[in-house]
Amino acid sequence: MAKDGFTLLEIMIALAIVAIALVSLLGLMQRSILASDQAQRITRATLLAEEKLARIEAGIDSIDRLEGPFDAPDSGYRWKIALQPAPVPGVRQLELTVAWGDETRNEAVRMVSFVREAQLP
Repeated sequence: MAKDGFTLLEIMIALAIVAIALVSLLGLMQRSILASDQAQRITRATLLAEEKLARIEAGIDSIDRLEGPFDAPDSGYRWKIALQPAPVPGVRQLELTVAWGDETRNEAVRMVSFVREAQLP
């Protein structure tokens, strides 16, 4: 004699499958949020680096300090400049690093530009 409907075992198996799927989806969502946050920080650091380089090249900011924090609201970011000789006389290579977070995690964006020595202090 056949009975219509679901048995308790079938319902428990279906619930277990749904639970496993939900846990997997929650893990994917968490990784997606972390990746989005990281992309946002990289984008902000890139914009800050471009702005700092533009201010140096325009003569608005001088290179009297080689490192420091950004002002609020970007106080979580810090910048560092490394000057090196360039193959062209009268020009120096400027490497600007914008970092954030813990220094041991090495979260940073680096940009390289060339500046005339007349722009340097």
